[in-house]
Amino acid sequence: MNSIDEVLVALRRVIRATDLHSKHLAKTTGLTAPQILLLQTIRDKGDATIGGLANEISLSQATVTSILDRLEKKELVYRERSKEDKRKVHAFLTEEGTETLKEAPTPLQDQFTRQFGDLQEWEQTMIISSLQRIAQMMDAQHIDASPVLDVGVLDRQNTAIEKSDAFSEVGKEK
Repeated sequence: MNSIDEVLVALRRVIRATDLHSKHLAKTTGLTAPQILLLQTIRDKGDATIGGLANEISLSQATVTSILDRLEKKELVYRERSKEDKRKVHAFLTEEGTETLKEAPTPLQDQFTRQFGDLQEWEQTMIISSLQRIAQMMDAQHIDASPVLDVGVLDRQNTAIEKSDAFSEVGKEK
């Protein structure tokens, strides 16, 4: 296999792994990776505003609000307006949301984050540089993307994995 084929196969494997994991999450929990990430963030932060959640997971407030709408319909979260500042809205997990998180498989990016953190600094730098160069070679360096390993748009309506192609944008974040 020549070098270009090796690169394309490796890229395809990354895309395919992300796609398969997204489908596994949808099948086992009925949730998307961004929904699970948001649930985890609400759990970890405790009393969190929508803006605080958006900053924490590097998504726009509009995207977080859209994801929260879907989670609220599933009765996994609820929102309350702040008593001190009526402009602020806080998100909280319901008991069902807490239970769902306990049973949910680990998101792919958590596994990646752990393994990436175990690498030497020079290895991390090499990977970052290589991936940035690949994005540039694919004319994708200006595509707005969040640090969420998922396919399709982040605030999609249902749990079916929707994507237009293997290199689709992951959402309209910051």
